[in-house]
Amino acid sequence: MSGGSNQRTLFQTWGASVSQNKAVQSGKDARKATGKSDIIQNNHATGQSFDSSSADVWIYPTNYPIRDYQLKMSEASLFQNTLVCLPTGLGKTFIASVVMYNFYRWYPAGKIVFMAPTKPLVAQQIEACYKVMGIPQDHMAELTGSTAAKQRQEVWKSKRVFFLTPQVMVNDLSRETCPAKEIKCVVIDEAHKALGNHAYCQVIRQLSSQTLQFRVLALSATPGGDTKSVQSVISNLLISHIELRSEESPDIQAHSHQRSVEKVVVPLGEKLSGHQARYLQDRFLQIKFYRLIFAADFYPDEHFDSKFKVKKSIYKNVIL
Repeated sequence: MSGGSNQRTLFQTWGASVSQNKAVQSGKDARKATGKSDIIQNNHATGQSFDSSSADVWIYPTNYPIRDYQLKMSEASLFQNTLVCLPTGLGKTFIASVVMYNFYRWYPAGKIVFMAPTKPLVAQQIEACYKVMGIPQDHMAELTGSTAAKQRQEVWKSKRVFFLTPQVMVNDLSRETCPAKEIKCVVIDEAHKALGNHAYCQVIRQLSSQTLQFRVLALSATPGGDTKSVQSVISNLLISHIELRSEESPDIQAHSHQRSVEKVVVPLGEKLSGHQARYLQDRFLQIKFYRLIFAADFYPDEHFDSKFKVKKSIYKNVIL
């Protein structure tokens, strides 16, 4: 068992009163607890959504090295719609896994969604999330556009944790294949894309038109190029809290990767070298042309006829 500092009580939830139980449970112990399908069945049978007994605590895996910034970000993300801005390689998926697992526990009849903009990213996140928190694989599903709509409808009914692209989510919400009111946690990877009418924005709009009882966790290494873009992401994803770290932040310095830059000069090859030579020749002639025109412009007015002939000759012989 791990130390008590690695376990936090649930101090806020939707309409539930929870105790300040200081029970402790490690990530490895949590894997054993997730297989209790009778809890899920009982909640389905009674119509209960929130499991107040599991909500006494939130679980953080102690079978991994504990990084303070990940612990703080995970805790904040459980209780507020949070935009996590963290450089690549510093554990955004780990934080997402912690948040997803706790909502998986708290809402035994609820659904958790992880969205990524491309199919390869979607597939990558399934394995990563399973390794961190150990949600049973038979409770998880990857949904793609190539899966028949009727089959996806059955998957939405039988599974609890879904990995998919936002466009698939939009389609299933529009067809009412996805049970919007059962969604309790939405994780959005590459959240900086949530601008304008992007599919991410459509998902949040469609969900919030039916329920506001869901948590949003947005992940990004680069939240936006300017203040306006960042504000748009915040508004579009209903963000109420930001956790921001840069490579210079003191609490991630020990975990930052040092960059090793190696300069590799690649020869152009015969074909590209020919293009390069022609390009440079064209540029040279163009520069020469403008220099001669510039010089001609300084001829005295009485030599206007000569100046005109000079320009005409330059254009004919240099440009054409």
